[in-house]
Formats: sequence, structure tokens, C-alpha cells
Amino acid sequence: MTLPAATTPADRPAPTRLDSLEAAVEWMLQHLPGVLHVGAPLGLGKPHRLLNALYARVEVDPSRPLNLYTALSLDPPRAGEGLEGRFLGPFVERHFGDDFPRLAYVRAMRRDALPPHVAVEEFYLQSGAMLGSAQAQQSYASLNYTHVARALADRGVNAIVQKVAISPDGTRLSLSSNTDLTQDAVDAVLARGLPRPLLVAEVDPRLPWLGGSAAVDASYFDLVVTPPAPYPRLFALPRQPVSAVDYAIGFHASTLVRDGGTLQIGIGALADALCHALALRHTDNGAYRRVLVALDSPAAHDPALSPFATGLYGCSEMLNEGFKRLVEAGVIRRRVVDDADLMQRVARGEATPSDTARLEQDGQFLHGAFYLGSHEFYDWLRTLPDDHRAGIGMRRISEVNELYGGHETLERLQRRDARFFNSCMMATALGAAVSDALEDGRVVSGVGGQYNFVAVAHALPDARSVLMLRAVRNAGAGPESNIRWSYGHTTIPRHLRDIYVTEYGVADLRGRTDEDCIVAMAAVTDARFQPALLDTARDHRKLARDFTAPGAWSRNTPERLEAALAPLRRDGTLPDYPLGSDFTPVEQRLVRALSWLAQATATRGGKLATVAGAVANRPAGDPDAFERMGLAAPRGARAWLEARLLALALERTRLPA
Repeated sequence: MTLPAATTPADRPAPTRLDSLEAAVEWMLQHLPGVLHVGAPLGLGKPHRLLNALYARVEVDPSRPLNLYTALSLDPPRAGEGLEGRFLGPFVERHFGDDFPRLAYVRAMRRDALPPHVAVEEFYLQSGAMLGSAQAQQSYASLNYTHVARALADRGVNAIVQKVAISPDGTRLSLSSNTDLTQDAVDAVLARGLPRPLLVAEVDPRLPWLGGSAAVDASYFDLVVTPPAPYPRLFALPRQPVSAVDYAIGFHASTLVRDGGTLQIGIGALADALCHALALRHTDNGAYRRVLVALDSPAAHDPALSPFATGLYGCSEMLNEGFKRLVEAGVIRRRVVDDADLMQRVARGEATPSDTARLEQDGQFLHGAFYLGSHEFYDWLRTLPDDHRAGIGMRRISEVNELYGGHETLERLQRRDARFFNSCMMATALGAAVSDALEDGRVVSGVGGQYNFVAVAHALPDARSVLMLRAVRNAGAGPESNIRWSYGHTTIPRHLRDIYVTEYGVADLRGRTDEDCIVAMAAVTDARFQPALLDTARDHRKLARDFTAPGAWSRNTPERLEAALAPLRRDGTLPDYPLGSDFTPVEQRLVRALSWLAQATATRGGKLATVAGAVANRPAGDPDAFERMGLAAPRGARAWLEARLLALALERTRLPA
């Protein structure tokens, strides 16, 4: 069996073509009488300029109600005040460009200022961005990623707008960054017996071209608008520094990956650390094992953790910087084809020479449903040789995030030894995960595909779901454990518990009793919080009264971890920015200093002590940093104090020569 690429019915008429956003909006309003039920992709595929033009029209016209269904409405950070504002202002202007089209509806939602006839419903929010917005919180839809297409059909979506790439010869369009939901949503609407939604494409020449199943004939769309230049820069995620804690989590997690297997990863510093670990395992195995030894990992001398002989197949809803690194390092290279018979022969070790040749010629090593990353990542996609780019297949979310729906046998064969890595904010001692929302119900981000991948991991006989989290977070009253006895909201229920990884090791909970789970989770908990956790378990009759924590658990401290990894940080084995940086060298020093300052002032006592230390400290050294922050010659009491705080932070975070 071979899966078809995306196709367009031959009898569809050629699309209307316009070069004006205002004319495109007028066309939409004429063709969509009544309430506008508009769907837009998440992330990069959202046509910001077209949506802003549409919002500008309907905002002042109550006769044209608009319901917008989308997710991850990306908005660059705002500078604010103080040292953070001094740092962010110039960086945001340089990184995003002064012409980046911020979404007008996002600005309105932040102020709870959407007019009554406009509603914006999102199933995934930019992390932490909408905690203070009543409109965003009330209109959030808690959905598994694979259920979104069905929900769009339920809501009667009558238009879908999407940013697209255009082929080098100008004859075809590519869904490019977002093959995730458009086709699934159209199919779901038609399955309801409803009219096909109007499909509107905004061409962006900056969007990388990806062919294969991402490519469609222009007639797939009803309207294609190509606004004139200049074209704003694509939204690019600034790459964040990776801390010692992040590295410890990433390297512990990397020991779970099997050669010849399948890899799914999320986004953020933990995923970056994991990808660096996997690349190092392959390219410098000795250095990789030195990190594991420093972490007291029981897998440090496991012969299975040798360089990858077969390589991995990447299958992840989101493609990002980490996959770029793993492809370049030669880790992601196991190819699959959409042919169940051939994949069955490969699984049995009976592949013929012609099978091997077909895998090399037609096989793909990386599948995703959307992508998001840095400017460097987008440049990589644009400049890949055609034969290498063909190894990357953009798929529907229904084909990436679940097994069921038509091609289960094939997908099981492709996803052998799968490891699904995602992050969570907190976990309970009994194995539930808190990933998307707070105890009071406010949504931080969303469920997204996390539940999908946890469920798939339990459905595949040789797969594992791995949730990564930092053991401790800094709160207003001081450090708090992220491993709780219980929490008022959970994303992943305890009966789907599998593997958790913190900076202190791996807790394997699959199939274990509650008592065994508690012991395993306590073993990867910060030593300061172990006694209270164990006492609570005993009080609730979940742990034997005579249980005694092993002495080795007392080593679970941030001080020991920092000391263990310090030599590897200094010699470059564990760099601050393993996947590259969007910050200048001066800004990298400032990021380190400002991060230290944020931690040092997280509590009231810490803030008072830090201010006192800063007042007593004399600014010295690093004139470039003070110039970059506009504090080379501070004027006024506030600027004077900011300069003193910055001087203290730079001094405390200065790397040894």
C-alpha cells in the first residue's frame, strides 16, 4: 500500500488571483454572507497581514460577526521597563524587524477589548502570554490536536485562510509550514455534508518551499492573494540558553533512545539539551559518556549507547532546530516509505537489494505536521539540496499524531522503538502530569499533541512516552518542588504514567504499583523536598511506614549538579547555546547576567539582599555590556540602581578566563 500525495480534483476551477489584501477581504465578505466562521493555522502558517486586514474591516462593522478559530497566535515580546526592557527593545527590533505585522486581535485580547461581535477561539496559546486575558481564557478550547478538525466542522467553519509558499517555477503552491489541519478540516466539513469551506491563500515568498504531500495545485484554493513587497521577516523563535539543569535532563533522557528507533521531541531548552546529547553521542561518544559519568547515570557504560549505526527516523508534529542539528550530525537518517509490504520485509530483516535502493531513493527520514524555528532554521530549509529536501515529508496531523484512521499497520512498522519526548510543568508522585494549565483553571499553553503521543506510546508495543521536567522552580516565597503529592489540574492522568525525567535521573513508572511510583519519583526529586513528599505518602497509606530514603538521594542538590557539570561547561562540551544563538556575544553575557538577577530577586529576601549587594558594589568591567543596555552614563536614581544591579549580575556570572 502506498499513500497518495496531496491532490486537487481536476475539475476545480482556477482560483481568483488578487494582489491587494483589501481586495481579498472584500472578496471574502462578498462570498461569505452572514457570520464569518474562519479557520487559520497555528504558528507560522497564519497569514498575519490578511487577518489584520479582515479584522480592521469587521471590527467596526457589527453587521459582520467574526468567529476566528486558530491557535498559537505568535506575538513578539514587548520591551516593558527596567533592565529587561533595556535588553529586549533593541533585540526585538533587530530580530523580528520593525515591520513585523503584530496581530491586531491579539493586541485587543490582551486588553479584553475584542468587540462583542468578534470571538477568537484558540486551542493552544503562546506560552504564558494570555494568563491575564479574560477573553482568551474564556474562549480557550481544550482539544487534543487530532480532534481540532472535527471541532472545526462542528463549528461550521466556512473559510480557511493560510500562508503558502510558491514553487520556484510559480506553478504550484505549498502548505509548507502547516500541513497539519487544513486538509483534515476540509475533509471533516465535507463528511458532515456541509459546503466546502472557501480556501484563501496568502503567498509569502519568504516561506520555504516544501514539495511532496505539502504541495497542491493552485486550484486547491478559491482565492490566491499575492501582496506586493516588502515582505516582513518570518516569525523566528529566539534560541534560549541551556542551563546545567537542562543539560542534566537532556542527557538522562538521551539514554532512553535506541538505535534504529523513532524520535519525537517538543520545543524549548530541554529539547535542545536532548538533541545536543544525541548528536554528541554520535559524533563524540567519549565526551557523551563523560557527561553521563558526571551525572552518576547508571547507563554511563551501557554498550548500547554507542554511535548510531542505523540512525533514527524523526516523526514529530513540530519540526524545529533540534531536528536540523540531528540531521546534520547524521543521527536522523533512517528512511521509511509508505509501503507496508516493504516495511514489513525491513522489519523481518528480509529487505532485498531493490528494497534498499528504493528506501534510499524514495524514502523519507523526517515527517512533521508544522515547523517553527529560527531564521537559520528557515534558511536551512530553503537551501537544502532538492534530493535532501525530499527526505522531509510534511503530513496531516492525523497521520503524525495518531495510529488510527486508515494506515495503522504501516505506521506501526515505521515507528519502531519510538520515544516520544515532551515537557511538563509539574508531575505528581503517583504519575499524573501538569502541562497546560494552572490549578485555578487558567491556561498557560494547551494540550496540543501531548496526550496524543502519550496514548500512541502505550499503543505501540516497544514505544515509551517520556515527560521531562525541572525538579524545582523559583516562586515568590522561594524554591518549590515541581514533583507534588497532588495538584488541582492534570493534563495526563496517572493511569497513563510512563517515564519521567528530571535533572536527577529517570523514573520509570509504567506498570508499577503506586508505592513503587512514589519511590521512583522521590528518587528524582530535589533532596530538600523528599522528606515532606515521603511523609505525605506515609500519611495516606501509600508508602510503608518503615521506608527509609537511600543515602544517595541526598545528592539531589543544585549545588552538586552545578559542580559536577562545571568542568564540562568550561571546556565547551556543554555550551550555553548548543544549537546556535540569535544573540550577539555581548547579549549572551547579558542574558546570563539577567537570568542570574531574576533568580536572585525571586523572593522578597533575595531582592533586598541583591539590592544591598548592588549598592555596595562598584560598577567595573564589560563596558560593551553597559553601552548595549544604555547605562554607560546612567542618569537619575533609577538608572543608577539598574547600573549597579547589572554590574553585580555581570560580576557573579563572569566566566573564568
